[in-house]
Amino acid sequence: MAQSQSKGAKRVPEKVDLLGRERLEAWLSERGALDTIVALGELFTTSAIFFVDAERSIVYWNKVAEDILGFDAKEAVGHHCLKSVRCPNCMTGCGIAEYGLVRDVPLVMYRVDGKAVHVRKTARAFFDEAGRFTGGVEVFRLDQEKEAPDSLEASHLPTGDSSDAVDFHGIQSRDPAMHQVFSTIQQVAEMGVSVLIRGESGTGKELVARALHLESSRREKPFVAVNCATLTPTLMESQLFGHVKGAFTGAVKEGIGFFRQADGGTLFLDEIAELPLDLQAKLLRVLEERKVMPVGGTRPMAVDVRIVAATHRSLREEVARGRFREDLMYRLRVVPLFLPALHARRGDVELLLWRFIAEYNRRGPRKIESISPEVMRLLLDHTWPGNVRELQNVVAYAFAVGRAPELVLEDLPPEFRDAPKALSTLPVSLSSIQEMEPHRIRTALIATKGNVGKAADMLGISRATLWRKRKRYNI
Repeated sequence: MAQSQSKGAKRVPEKVDLLGRERLEAWLSERGALDTIVALGELFTTSAIFFVDAERSIVYWNKVAEDILGFDAKEAVGHHCLKSVRCPNCMTGCGIAEYGLVRDVPLVMYRVDGKAVHVRKTARAFFDEAGRFTGGVEVFRLDQEKEAPDSLEASHLPTGDSSDAVDFHGIQSRDPAMHQVFSTIQQVAEMGVSVLIRGESGTGKELVARALHLESSRREKPFVAVNCATLTPTLMESQLFGHVKGAFTGAVKEGIGFFRQADGGTLFLDEIAELPLDLQAKLLRVLEERKVMPVGGTRPMAVDVRIVAATHRSLREEVARGRFREDLMYRLRVVPLFLPALHARRGDVELLLWRFIAEYNRRGPRKIESISPEVMRLLLDHTWPGNVRELQNVVAYAFAVGRAPELVLEDLPPEFRDAPKALSTLPVSLSSIQEMEPHRIRTALIATKGNVGKAADMLGISRATLWRKRKRYNI
């Protein structure tokens, strides 16, 4: 770690005078050292602060550290600091253990979603009488000269209550079911077993597969994504396993195939149920032997590939119908991941809506700054059969046809204007409606810029009812 201090500064002299130290010790014994530390951590509203013990396990992690790096305290505390403080410099050696004190050192750290952040760090180590490292305290803040908002235009856009939103390798969600998917990915990433992702079209299966790759030790190796439904029927085997020169008409040079392209990394096989049975048998052999036989070849070639497959169908049903091999299903389905449809995680609609608007605002020329209450209600009540991809396409359509700073009904595709589908037609339980109500109220207030009358109209309730509900939910 490049430091501005010399190694001679390792033992930091105590500069608190004896009388002051005694008074401080007396005050701490009266007030409680633990409460004092927690209070200090809460006072750091722009700087992250954390403490490590002699083994460099984190024992305290404040809220700003959560915000900057994306790891909450439950994920960080009790684990080695390098799990949450992803700093390439720190991985080559502990700077504070070596130098004792560092001040305002520029560093690059990596968030939980893989995004790099520039920070400036100050830290202090503690040592026992024998000179052994016993722990330390580290403080870092964003380097404002290098860290700027992605979009000045987007910085003022409303996003609703995002306190429970998580950004996991570019997948944003506030839904508990998606958070469980993220947790499962982190748990199985290093295991190397095959993972089968099940989800409707447009739910983000490739993004989940890529997150699994980035969380694994294979992250520096290739990630190769293949949609099995788009493979050329007569060339499927060659496209997957490669071919030798002259193996068939048109094979004027060697083709290495997707498996060898992904060697050492991850191969994502989307729509795996579309593979014909004969090719399923060959895929099973590759998974068992970890070798591929190129078309026209005589010598199998070893490959080290982690398979992540995906489908929108039930493979068990495909097996029952004789369209998919049962032994291959068990090979692929070591760890199943189920992605909920967007209509099942309605709290994400507003979150993703503003995310896509911010992305298109950066491209210009149109800038959307607000959404009409009518449009917001239509978007929140839509069933989203195309899931996240459909939502993104709706935003793209709006930017293509409209020009005003407000998103209005005329900016939506025809199906929204002709036959909007109400939320009331969905088979939802009373408990799910009650869970959604606070979010709907916040969304209506945001869409109407705090106008209570308009928000009540948007929600279909009276102003008095809205007032009572706001009081009930502390909104």
